[in-house]
Parts: sequence; C-alpha cells; structure tokens
Amino acid sequence: MDAPGNISWGVTATALVLLMTPGVAFFYGGLVKAKSVISMMMMSFGAIGLIAVLWVLYGFSMSAVDSPLQFAGNPFADFGLAESAAEPGANVALLSVAYGATFAIITVALISGAIADRAKFGPWLLFVGIFGTVGYFPIAAWVWGGGWIMNLGSALFGEDSGIAVIDYAGGTAVHINAGAAALALSLVLGKRIGFQKGIQKPHNVPLTLLGAALLWFGWFGFNAGAEWLSEDMGKVGLISINTLGATAAAILGWILIEKIKDGKATSVGAASGAVAGLVAITPACANLAPGWALLLGALSGVLCALAVELKFRLGFDDSLDVVGIHLVGGLLGTVYLGFFAMEQGLFVGGDWRLLVVQVLASGGVLIYSFVLAGLIGLAIEKTIGFRVTSEDEIAGIDLVVHGEEGYALTDA
Repeated sequence: MDAPGNISWGVTATALVLLMTPGVAFFYGGLVKAKSVISMMMMSFGAIGLIAVLWVLYGFSMSAVDSPLQFAGNPFADFGLAESAAEPGANVALLSVAYGATFAIITVALISGAIADRAKFGPWLLFVGIFGTVGYFPIAAWVWGGGWIMNLGSALFGEDSGIAVIDYAGGTAVHINAGAAALALSLVLGKRIGFQKGIQKPHNVPLTLLGAALLWFGWFGFNAGAEWLSEDMGKVGLISINTLGATAAAILGWILIEKIKDGKATSVGAASGAVAGLVAITPACANLAPGWALLLGALSGVLCALAVELKFRLGFDDSLDVVGIHLVGGLLGTVYLGFFAMEQGLFVGGDWRLLVVQVLASGGVLIYSFVLAGLIGLAIEKTIGFRVTSEDEIAGIDLVVHGEEGYALTDA
C-alpha cells in the first residue's frame, strides 16, 4: 500500500470522492427553484467545511473501536491527528484519514436534498456537526472500524463461519444512513407550501445533468478508491466494470418506467437513474459478477423510480428524493448481496446466513439514523428554529439567507 503507484491512486481517489460533494450541489441545485439554488448548493459546501474540520479534530479517532461492544472510538485519542502526523508511517496514515473524510462529507451533504427550499443555513450547520459526530462517525466505526456490524457474522455464526457483513463502499454507512436521516428531517420540517405532485419543475436541468456526471466520475474513486490499501489492487477491475455497468442499466430501468408511466423518458429521470444505480452498486461493487451487477442496476432504476412516488401517497415531503434514491437504493444493494454475492449469496452457492447479517446491518443503521436525526432536528426546530418563514419560502430563500442571487441578470 506504500508503493508509489498505490499512493498515487489513493490521492486521486480522495480527490475524486471530494469532487462528488460539489457534484451533489450541482445535482440538487438544478432541481430546486431558481431563487433557492444558492441555499441548496451552500448546504453541500457548508458540509464540506464543517465535517472536514471535525474529522481532522476528532472524527477519525471516533471511526475505529477496540471492541465490537464500543459505541465509537475515543474522540481525544488522537485529537487533531497529532500522533498520526508524528508516526513513521504518517504518509500512508494521513492519506487514509483524508480519504475517509470525503466519505463523511458526502454522507451528511446528501441529507440536505430532503429539506430543500425551506431550511435555514445556521441550523443546518448545527445539524451537520451534531449528526456527523454521533451519526456518521460511530456508524463508520461499526461498519469498517471493528464495530458490531463488522463482527456481526462471527458473533452469530462463529469466527470460522466466514460470514461477515459485506459493505464495500457504504451502502449502510453512507446511503441507508443518509436516506433514513433525510426521511426524519423531512418529517420534522414538514411539507413545503403547496406540496403536491408537480409542485415545481427543476429550474436548470443542465445543472442537474452536470451534477450527475460529476457524481458518476467521482464514484470510481468512491468504489475503487479503497483498493489503494491492498497490495495488488486485485479487485479494481471488477469494481470498475460493475460501477459502469450497474449505473448504465439503472438509467435504462428508470427511463423505461418513466416511459410506461408518463409517456416520456426525461433527462432528469436518466440522471436520477444513474444516481440510483451508483447507490445500489456501492456496497456490492467488489462482490458481484458483472451480470448480477447489471441486474442490480436495472432493478434499482425501476424500484427507485417507483419509490420516489411514495412521498405523495404517504405524505412526507422529501424534496429531492433522497429517500426514494438513497435509502431504497442503499437497502436494495445491501440486501441483494445476500442473494447474489459471489460464492456466498443464497442463489450462487451460499446459504441464508449472509442474507441474515445483511438485513440486520441495514435495519440497525436505518433505525438508529432515523431516530437520531429526528431527535436532533426536532431539538433544533423547537429551540432556534430550523425552517424559514412562509414568506421567505415563497419568495425564495437565497437573498434572505445568503444575500445572493443565483442569476443576477442586468442590462450591462
């Protein structure tokens, strides 16, 4: 892992994943109304600033535990990375810290799409800091840092069983986590004024397509990036083809449903399908044969396209479909492994045990994140207020919250 080639790929992957959060900003920014685009994009950039600082100060220290029974690591164990920077292997260690920070950043930034057009920026940053600290940092320890999810298979079936939760790049820690939190916040802040199907159309479709393109580009670092830590990067080919194939199949699945339901396949649908496929393949990218990855992608496009309609039937206002894409796609990709993971899935030579741990891990993160985000959001709303006034929401919140306009047109 300390070979120059590995380190070079580690730096590249870190930059790719960091670029994904501005990609989220573009993707979300194009979907909201023109008078809210600055607010929407600033929620992502604010998450970059705050989560990166907290990760360096204490988040990384919290993301690994000594025992599966620990909630999180000691935040003061390496405060400000003073010890890591002084160690002989600091070059590799600090690069690993930077790579992990980009995952923390995008997880929290994704949540913002559920509360578009109606959230104050200061309270959002307060939520970001608290949820990152007691939401993402501990869950990262559970999944990748020696915590209970990482050890669930051996706890249930014995250390010699070979059964362990598979979540290569963040189906649980990133997407189920963010999707469940998004659902909770959408309930806390309530519906937008005039909430109904077709409440508003995306104000800038090319901006959304640009965001989707940046996400797909950066996702190769997201999925294949961790291979820099292996000796020979032996799975990078499989991960790359699955990241390409599943995403492409998801586009087809989504626009097919659009065509059947509405008579037209849209560019926003294609972009949303791409994100759905990327989400679903995230936990599964290193453990599926390419054919099964294509099937997963197609299913994610179809199911997520149907799932985004649920908010109108169930009455929660998830503005930009974080629940329908990230929660549903994350659950699908994580549980799908129980059926089709190479050599362990129920239908490809394995048995039911992997499916059990995949479901338990998914459910545990979903429940924890939903309850935690709901409590944090409710506390903020009841104290300093989380939602803007009705007047500001109708007018568009960019000028009120940030003093800027996304499109300041003049005669000059």
